[in-house]
Amino acid sequence: MLEFTLEKELQAQGYTAICGVDEAGRGPLCGPVCTAACILPADVDIPGLNDSKKLTEKKREALFDIIKEKAIAYSVAYATVEEINELNILEATLLAMRRAIDGLQVKADFALIDGNICRDFQVEARSVIHGDAISPSIAAASVLAKVSRDRVCLELDREYPQYGIAAHKGYGTKAHMDALRKYGPAPIYRTKFIRFLNDENN
Repeated sequence: MLEFTLEKELQAQGYTAICGVDEAGRGPLCGPVCTAACILPADVDIPGLNDSKKLTEKKREALFDIIKEKAIAYSVAYATVEEINELNILEATLLAMRRAIDGLQVKADFALIDGNICRDFQVEARSVIHGDAISPSIAAASVLAKVSRDRVCLELDREYPQYGIAAHKGYGTKAHMDALRKYGPAPIYRTKFIRFLNDENN
């Protein structure tokens, strides 16, 4: 069970609006990277809340609405394929995270960032490795980001049905790679992530 240990430590130091921040979609070959920031009430009970990767799609969808209902504030933000191509996936993810924090209806005074990189945030922040398995605030953000990113993938699938994005969510499965070789990349693809196409053609 997730406990508010990190949040309580920060509250004891005087912070009052602590947000968890996480991303979804760093690894796929196409589409935007999605991030979310979430401020939860102290000790709020959200049964089943966990790292989004450990939950079924049905459970994530159910938690998505519960988190939005119970959160003090939440925000979902993106970095586009164009920004990923221009910056790189890490910098684009950090950009999207800053946008998510900035979009909170209640201004955060501290951010718990999932992962091991934490820099240039507009509030005080700390990186937490495997934070989505430790902090309820980060776990809630992970669910919001994952469900939002998956919904974007369904839209991309309707626009570009030849790639099967609804099934693999943009990850480099064999079926996805075969479709890319057959149809070539659409504008939704991340340039550096599909360099294998150029390597195979040379």
